[in-house]
Amino acid sequence: MIGRKRFRSVIPIVIFVACTVSVPSLVAQGTRPDSAARDSVRKNSAAARKLARVRVSVARSDETAQTTPWALGVQTKAEIGGARSTLGIDEALPNIPGVYVANRYNYAIDQRLSIRGAGARANFGMRGVKVLLDGVPQSLPDGQSQLTNIDLANISRVEVLRGSASSLYGNGAGGVLSFSTDRSAPDPLGASVRITSGSYGMTKLQERTSGRVGGLVGALSWSRTTLDGFRQYDRSDTRQILGSLDYALNATTTLALSVSAADIPKALNPGALTAAEYAVNRDSASAVNIRRGASREVSQQQYAFRVHHSLDDSGEWSAVVFVHRRFVDNALATAPPAPVGATNGIYSTINRWVTGVRLDGSRTLCDCYGAPRLSGGLDYERSFDIRRNRRSSGGRPVAVADTLLVFQDEVVTAIGAFAQLQWKPVTPMTVSAGVRYDQLTFDVRDHFMADGIDNSASRTMTSPSWHIGATYIVNDALTPYATYSTAFETPTTTELGARTDGLGGFNSALGPQHERTMEGGARGAFGARVTYNVSVFHSQADGAIIQFLETNGRAFFRNAGRTQNDGIELGLTARAASWLDFSAAWTVSSYTFTDYRVQNGATVDTLNGRTQAGVPDHFVRLGMRAHWQGASIDVDHTLSSAMWADDRNTQRIEGWGSGVVNVRASWSGKVHDLHLQPFVAVNNLTSESYVGAVTLNGAGGRTIEPAPLRNFYFGMEIGWRAVKER
Repeated sequence: MIGRKRFRSVIPIVIFVACTVSVPSLVAQGTRPDSAARDSVRKNSAAARKLARVRVSVARSDETAQTTPWALGVQTKAEIGGARSTLGIDEALPNIPGVYVANRYNYAIDQRLSIRGAGARANFGMRGVKVLLDGVPQSLPDGQSQLTNIDLANISRVEVLRGSASSLYGNGAGGVLSFSTDRSAPDPLGASVRITSGSYGMTKLQERTSGRVGGLVGALSWSRTTLDGFRQYDRSDTRQILGSLDYALNATTTLALSVSAADIPKALNPGALTAAEYAVNRDSASAVNIRRGASREVSQQQYAFRVHHSLDDSGEWSAVVFVHRRFVDNALATAPPAPVGATNGIYSTINRWVTGVRLDGSRTLCDCYGAPRLSGGLDYERSFDIRRNRRSSGGRPVAVADTLLVFQDEVVTAIGAFAQLQWKPVTPMTVSAGVRYDQLTFDVRDHFMADGIDNSASRTMTSPSWHIGATYIVNDALTPYATYSTAFETPTTTELGARTDGLGGFNSALGPQHERTMEGGARGAFGARVTYNVSVFHSQADGAIIQFLETNGRAFFRNAGRTQNDGIELGLTARAASWLDFSAAWTVSSYTFTDYRVQNGATVDTLNGRTQAGVPDHFVRLGMRAHWQGASIDVDHTLSSAMWADDRNTQRIEGWGSGVVNVRASWSGKVHDLHLQPFVAVNNLTSESYVGAVTLNGAGGRTIEPAPLRNFYFGMEIGWRAVKER
């Protein structure tokens, strides 16, 4: 293992080498004609040419995966679906280095996604990472995200941008996760049904119908997932529906309509365990959560309309308008103000409207070779929440006895404009520079006057962001890149509203954090068999927003002085034979507090040098796939080092031992007019006992969220397609 001090000293050196490795080639390029440079690019191998053809939208510009000066990861439908259960993003995204998904196996609070440490502190939902679905933000203007509308069984592609991307997306873009649904359709009609069943009462039924008439393509899918859960008090029921219509108005203009809805009638929340509880019975639940009926109910809909217009080869523009409606009833195990009984908690409800507009455009500035291309856009979002908190008894408010505690409107308005320029000063080189300015206004209107205090307040937070980067295609085996970027992240309304005094309004002492990231790396291919990507990053955040306490489902936040995140990421794919593929994703990191002082009674504790909680220093995913005549066997082996559950580094959570092994087998073929794909899988084959996630700084040491031992599932997908006779 690399020592922490030595690791930090190596990072700037490696970044410097990555940034300057192309200088000799660049000088040589200046002494030879452009035709020679073009010839060198044409000699790329098949794998390199494929990389050059893969266009990515997550960088908000017309670029390929080869020329984008960011660390990128792309997962296709085959890597997301296939024989996977499609229950959570932990099945696919850890194949991308730098990405860590902590699966709580708790559908009341979602999985926790961390990209280079961004998002690691979220104890519910996701934050610090911008999430998009077909170009529509699933992130609120305050930076909090959720995946309720996303059914992995209906996702065709995921693009992941690792690094500070506020110059493109504004608030909370410590990384970007962009999902694309399957909007394809056979001609003229097709349908598929997928049924999955497995351990712990898991059942998932998904159906998809699609069709095409002239320039109109439509698809409709729905699913229902039910689980009893491997832990006590862990039942959930999730229902999702998604419809889309795409219409080619003419050769240059397309229209797209998306409608989605999701309903979670009830997801029970078993809560985190103490080390003693975990040692005695790892599949138990918190007794307080059971007595107080901790659970979550969600109902939401989203409507989006998009117009895209191409300007021949000179440019394009698009506009997206969306409306998001969400209702949340959250029974918390947090104790209300006195008097408090054994079954008394807090019942929080949110009635939410979100509206927004996204405008994007790009245009080539001249008709010359290597012409600069200017991209720009405008984002506007407004969220309006009506929040009510009541005392509850056993998870429900009881009239008379359980009175209102908080009744307020929370409004967040965000507007941001950005511009970026891509330019090829010489043929193999692409330079990118961008700038953005954002303004966010937080308003809270207090309607609860029984306490005699008006907690209404308003806060405005602004920030510029920028990036500059470059890539250089040395040859098919080496395309180095380097980028310097900034990001900012405001507190969410939930974080601002979490006051230790229990009152409404906002915490006036909690402000935004600002981040600076320097990274370098390279990607390339060796022949048609091996592709790789490697990156090294160094990031610092001032005023980092830290969760310093969690008690029975409610978290409280403050600004630390400074944090530092360093890391090395390596991704590799290799084809050993026509029937055998290997893959690897490895991340080694160091996430620390460099300036963090905590008031502890009359004294101040200095936590400088402590490791940030919730993310391991080492995380490795190894994969193997054997395939022959429609049959395939997939094996993945994941290893994780230990992590800390608290800022003081007193609660150490051990790593995953010898690792977690998952095995999947499937066959795909046709029987008459039907396409069949039966599959079976065993998760945690060796029945490794490990902790899937932690609750950061849990009160009383209640931090452990266990993962299941050996479990299995099996299923079948049946597809039918009507082919037009010719």
